Amino acid sequence: LRGLFKGAEYVDLAYMTGILPIKKYGEHSALNIFEEYSMLDSAELAMFFGFTEEEVHGLCTSTGMDFQDVERWYDGYLMNGIHIYNPKSVVDAVRRGKCKSYWTGTETYEALKVYIDLDFDGLREAVVGMLGGARCRVDATTSQNDMTTFKTKDNVLTLLIHLGYLAYDEDTEEAFIPNQEIAQEYMRAIKVGGWGGLTEALNCSEELLRSTWALDGEAVAAGMSAIHDETASLLKYNNENSLTCTVLMAYYSTKAYYMNPIMELPSGKDYADVVYLPKRGIGRPALVVELKWNKSARGAIAQIKDRQYAAWIADYTGDILLVGISYDKKSKEHACLIETWRKT
Repeated sequence: LRGLFKGAEYVDLAYMTGILPIKKYGEHSALNIFEEYSMLDSAELAMFFGFTEEEVHGLCTSTGMDFQDVERWYDGYLMNGIHIYNPKSVVDAVRRGKCKSYWTGTETYEALKVYIDLDFDGLREAVVGMLGGARCRVDATTSQNDMTTFKTKDNVLTLLIHLGYLAYDEDTEEAFIPNQEIAQEYMRAIKVGGWGGLTEALNCSEELLRSTWALDGEAVAAGMSAIHDETASLLKYNNENSLTCTVLMAYYSTKAYYMNPIMELPSGKDYADVVYLPKRGIGRPALVVELKWNKSARGAIAQIKDRQYAAWIADYTGDILLVGISYDKKSKEHACLIETWRKT
């Protein structure tokens, strides 16, 4: 490439496409004559990376497809503030009249498994958290832009962004799993990857969520403990971040009823740990979850009330449940207390 384009008078313009940006050799690329547009920085070309929300809505209207179903399956790639959909997945769904995983092939999960099985510190916890709807901060500047050079967790996550297995928020520099189609591929990779009891833990999520709605704190605490036991090999359980990952796994089934969880929502006088806001028309209560490490669940509830975490979302939702969850490192036991919040 350098021989073809660097200083060549016979080249007026070269337009090139590919999955990855130009590979870095050392600190500076020898090919610095290109303007690059990538999944990390799409700039003014964002709308051309795939179908926009307006285009998908038009397709659904003209074909009778349920837009909300298509949105749940294929939305999520956020580029320069624009929601981008995978064109192939949307076209196949519209043509066949059914939403499922079309973009990913039958062998895709094996390729994905290779990358997420790399044992970099914090990589597995990051994937678990993102499966639960959380985001993960990524430093993409250290990536060599190839598929073989991996030294850190950030290198792997950056590659997964370029390959489409993760979406990327340019403003916050965070990665996240964009939609149901991609989440399904992660689940397939995990099933054959020997990730402890993660699959079993996620299967228990629906029952735990229903126990939360029923204000059954004992059942929720028991469910949390079971998930902890199943995933002990993945989450080292030596800090509050591991407790957060466990909670996100436990509430994995909220995807059917709630929007993605909001982490550290600024509300009242401080930050609530995790907030789940229900989707429109679902009729489920919002969840304000406070986590305590080596402290009491009752203290977590008291903090929610004292710092007015629920008041911030009172005008945006109906019923609100306050969920206090604690973990005692010495006894290795969880506790949970759930109360209904009423506006005063």
